[in-house]
Amino acid sequence: MSHPMPSLDTIDTTTPLIGLDIETDTTIDGLDPRQSSVLAVAISGGGIEAVLDGPDERSVLVETDRLLASIGAGVLVTWNGAGFDLPFIATRARILGLSLGLITRHDPSIAGRHDPLPGEPGRVRGRWYRLGHLDGFQAYRADVGQNLPISCGLKSLAKFVGLEPVEVDRRRIHELTPEEMHEYVLSDARLARQLVERRVDRFAWVDQDPSSSG
Repeated sequence: MSHPMPSLDTIDTTTPLIGLDIETDTTIDGLDPRQSSVLAVAISGGGIEAVLDGPDERSVLVETDRLLASIGAGVLVTWNGAGFDLPFIATRARILGLSLGLITRHDPSIAGRHDPLPGEPGRVRGRWYRLGHLDGFQAYRADVGQNLPISCGLKSLAKFVGLEPVEVDRRRIHELTPEEMHEYVLSDARLARQLVERRVDRFAWVDQDPSSSG
């Protein structure tokens, strides 16, 4: 079944932004999708505030896919999703043999602070069913990061503009209680959306539909 993504000329201020953030298993290597699993996915926006976290990784990804399929046209907002969230989910889905509505395409023109994920050639552009993708980190890095002495990390930038992130030791994510995990991952999804909502040029940063390119 085809799920056409809205073109940029049909996106306007009423188009919903849907924040997405994932948390991975830090007991092994939370940055290597070949070894580590997705523990939770948070969705924030479009009338949805949800954390999908179990009972196992397959269920997390299937329920995330089902929820995103139920949303009409919109824009999925991540923070460094081009370098982390999207390729991580795509790799985990391949390993588990899952068919998701997530489509990604590697784009060597996308810069980043860190090396690509292990096993990945680089950063990606993407879409999920009818939801386009916008990496808020890339947008802010291009202007704010070039002109102000400030980190464009999610927490740093959120605090700079007066938002209040939930902060934990990422190396010990696996030690959080379920309630603490929910609060943390949902906070990150919400902050990504809120920061992008502040940009008047936000829709100029939506990825070109990866399914229409080679």
